[in-house]
Amino acid sequence: MMDDLIFFSGVIACSIRSMICLFLIGRLLLAKKPDKKCMAAVLTGAAAISIILSIAGLSDFYRMILETFLIAGCACYIQKADVRMSLFVGIFYEIAVSFWQFLFAAWFGAAFRSPAFLDYKTGNGQIAVWCLHLMLTALVWYLLKREELSGQEAFRFASIIALAGFLAVITLSEQKVLSIADDTLDMWTILAVVLMMSVLVFNMNRQYEAEKELAQLKSEQAELLERDYTTLNNAYAVNAKLFHDFHNHIGVLRQLLRHSRPDEALRYLDELQTPIKEMTDTVWTGDETADYLINSKAAAAKENGIKYQVHVEFPRHTNVRSADLCAILGNLLDNALEAAKQLPSNEQRFIRLTIRRINQMLIIKVENSFLTPPIKQDGELKTSKDKNGLHGWGLKSAQTAAEKYDGMVQTSYDGSTFRAVATLSFYPIS
Repeated sequence: MMDDLIFFSGVIACSIRSMICLFLIGRLLLAKKPDKKCMAAVLTGAAAISIILSIAGLSDFYRMILETFLIAGCACYIQKADVRMSLFVGIFYEIAVSFWQFLFAAWFGAAFRSPAFLDYKTGNGQIAVWCLHLMLTALVWYLLKREELSGQEAFRFASIIALAGFLAVITLSEQKVLSIADDTLDMWTILAVVLMMSVLVFNMNRQYEAEKELAQLKSEQAELLERDYTTLNNAYAVNAKLFHDFHNHIGVLRQLLRHSRPDEALRYLDELQTPIKEMTDTVWTGDETADYLINSKAAAAKENGIKYQVHVEFPRHTNVRSADLCAILGNLLDNALEAAKQLPSNEQRFIRLTIRRINQMLIIKVENSFLTPPIKQDGELKTSKDKNGLHGWGLKSAQTAAEKYDGMVQTSYDGSTFRAVATLSFYPIS
């Protein structure tokens, strides 16, 4: 009877440990959250591991190895997490769980003066096992309540746990109530140091990956900015020439009318009508970058039969750099154009741009129609293009630029309207 209880306890404990580790992988590696598919795979794997251990009579070392492969397999194939980092997290998670399970058992044994707690196949040993699993469940509950937990806060939290384990095993070696072999204490002391180092290595790797992604993002952003600024200079050169020649056109018309040649004056006005009409449709905000982006995208929208509405209240002389404004506004409008032109009917195509200032907050909202809902992978919107190229970095580039001004870019969609809203904090400059 006791053996059956130990077996089922092992299956349930293995399932809980594995699911908690998959949850941590989802948070730490920004992978998909564990779902029903994960749960089914974990339960099946936990039962198989318990059967193998029971039949072969293997030690906890082999249990750790089998659980690590179960966790890494579910993380890679179901959660789509990185293989290398999934193995890293799985290995050190299993070491940490076994380490704390030993600490619980040893301290219970010291408190009650009973070495039976160190034998996990007894009732006393199971008390230590399930106290640990209750602590793990409480940890997950805390993390679920702290969805906004930052990377640095998580690093400090993990460091505190690792340091507490190291101090606990050092203190355990000084107690004289429970007899524990020196080799066992030395092994767990070394592993406590290894766990502290693993937390440091993971944090360094996380920072390295963030810096590498930022460097790649800046490289892609530089290419986008170079393209847009080249077009910006050309557009303003054309506009400057038109304004420079405008007084000459007025002089010619005045002369034609003075000499009673209205037909020639009308033909001359017809020649000027196209550029003049384009100028009347132009939006002028006082910021050259914003003017170029809004008007150049308006021209692109017109070419693709997209209804383009603009409502702009743009503050002048602020600390918002032109390069960052180009990254935000340009990418949001490019994404909107790409999505809207996929609709088969021109009547369905639209883009609405709204720029407002509320006190010291600048809000840029771009709404557009779309054909198919955007693709989400690992919590991020992905491009639907076959050839990725520079596309797909747009929202990341806009988000990076917005964060410089304590802002963010948020996206949502309902019905047939996709919405991207960037918020920035700014201050005026002279």
